[in-house]
Amino acid sequence: MKKTQLTLKDKIIHRNANVTVIGLGYVGLPLALAFAEKGFKVLGVDTNPDRVERIQKFKSYITDVPSQQIKRLVGKGTFQASTDFDLLYQADVVIICVPTPIKHRYTPDISYIVSAVRSVAKHLHKDMLVVLESTTYPGTTDELIKPELEKSGLKAGKDFYVAFSPERIDPGNKNFDVTRIPKVVGGLTKTCGELTHLLYGQVIKQVHLVSTCKAAEMAKLLENSFRIVNIGWINEIAQMCHAMKIDVWEVIDAAKTKPFGFMPFYPGLGVGGHCIPEDPLYLYWKARHHNFNCKFIKLAADTNHQMPAYVVSRLEKMLGKPFSKARILVLGVTYKKDVKDLRKSPAIRLLELLRKQAKVDYHDPLIPFLKLEGLDLKAVNLTPAILKRYDAVVVAVDHTAVNYDLIYKNARLIFDTRNIYKGRTDKKVVKL
Repeated sequence: MKKTQLTLKDKIIHRNANVTVIGLGYVGLPLALAFAEKGFKVLGVDTNPDRVERIQKFKSYITDVPSQQIKRLVGKGTFQASTDFDLLYQADVVIICVPTPIKHRYTPDISYIVSAVRSVAKHLHKDMLVVLESTTYPGTTDELIKPELEKSGLKAGKDFYVAFSPERIDPGNKNFDVTRIPKVVGGLTKTCGELTHLLYGQVIKQVHLVSTCKAAEMAKLLENSFRIVNIGWINEIAQMCHAMKIDVWEVIDAAKTKPFGFMPFYPGLGVGGHCIPEDPLYLYWKARHHNFNCKFIKLAADTNHQMPAYVVSRLEKMLGKPFSKARILVLGVTYKKDVKDLRKSPAIRLLELLRKQAKVDYHDPLIPFLKLEGLDLKAVNLTPAILKRYDAVVVAVDHTAVNYDLIYKNARLIFDTRNIYKGRTDKKVVKL
């Protein structure tokens, strides 16, 4: 009797579909492991041999992923990593999680997506599902991925399936790992969407299906544009309040007592990481191609970008001496509290600006050494004697593992951009 061949739907339901994740960064690795945890056989492919070697040695390079989890799943045989894209031939599902940076003049760089899709195209076969998770402009899936894959002679929506499902990873958020963040999916056709909904439903608690890939692409950009615009607005309010001699933090606390119609955002050095500084600019770029000028995104991006310079100007006025004769300590250099990640960190921009004029050191419990272009520094320890050397300490990032009482007792002047010293009214502490 002839054996009946399983459909992709059957494979997904029974969790014996082979899943390949391209890109093992902050998005791809947690997602790959989530599928492996549920029994899917998962292959992670990455062009970075160091990442693959670390996985093979059971060493995690991402804070939210424990090394023990990698060791267990690799040992169990449900997860493996490789740099060999020819292994894509065995995939039933391919999920693309590659970077999408911004080039000069707000132009999207989709070269990583194009490269990944072309690798998939070489091994595309009937009944394969290809899902893009990388954040991009509305229309990418329809206008770029579909035509590229159809060069194989197979037809999207008929011979194979294509969908978009934006990543929503929040590094360092212990309350919402990849399985607990609701997933948005949109397919090229109804069947594409339904299969993708079924796939993610195996590992993620809530999946929301939209009608098209464009709707899913736009949803992601709406989320991040909402963030950048509101952060830009509150940073402008902070500058306005300072000019009017009003405590912006007190104002925010008062406004958020309203149980409806207000959502608190907080000022700071700007925005960092990959998503918030860059993703909205994809929408800004695409809108211009439709003769639409998206004013809010550009204005917010510019406002946030200049915040480190604003802090420098405020600090210079409060020091009472030229920067050339000042010693400053920057507290925190990561882009986010309690997350070991320097991507687009506004604290790094602050450090670079200050180093052009003053003698500057830094302390960060997560970053003992700072080796970036133009920077080669070692974090200083926080002791009473060391703190007394500095004319000012700038609280750039509010890491939990810092002794703020020690700083308060020994620092001459504190410029607090994170409201760590809420309630302090003495002249030692100056707030953003």
